[in-house]
Amino acid sequence: MNNIRGKNLLSDPNVQEILLDITDDDERSFPIIECILKGKTNDLEIAEETEIKLNTVRKVLYKLYDAGIATYKKSNDPETHKFIYSWKFDQDKVSDIINEKYDKFSEEIDKSIEYEEGNMFFACNSNHRYKFEEATENNFICPKCGESLEFQDNAAIITELLRKKDERIPSKRSAGK
Repeated sequence: MNNIRGKNLLSDPNVQEILLDITDDDERSFPIIECILKGKTNDLEIAEETEIKLNTVRKVLYKLYDAGIATYKKSNDPETHKFIYSWKFDQDKVSDIINEKYDKFSEEIDKSIEYEEGNMFFACNSNHRYKFEEATENNFICPKCGESLEFQDNAAIITELLRKKDERIPSKRSAGK
């Protein structure tokens, strides 16, 4: 994520989606991460700065830690003898997750396009859909509802799949550079 740093990182919709997935749709994760990016690394400082309860801050930080996006160092406060946790946000790991997600999405779309292009489909009025082989085995009668099966042109489905794939490519480029 060389071109998306600091606060700009959190404005990227791909990053937002990943962080919300990791933190179970907890939008409080954004101000917590912003604090880390601004240099506040201590969980107590983060709670104070964001006015979010310390337990909630820690919960979000540990979810980020479990996902490999945040790391911490534990040290001992010489005055209070309590442990201090200093957190760091790994922006490159976010980029890796986005790229992995894109690659998986792209692979799924490619498989769907290949499936649609490699088959002829027949459907009934209730939208039960069958490949040619299944339709012929059932004498072009829908086994679910008994209606006749008619040829279904899947060009619109293929076009939509290609559009979805193309739509995601710029997102990957911006997040991965």
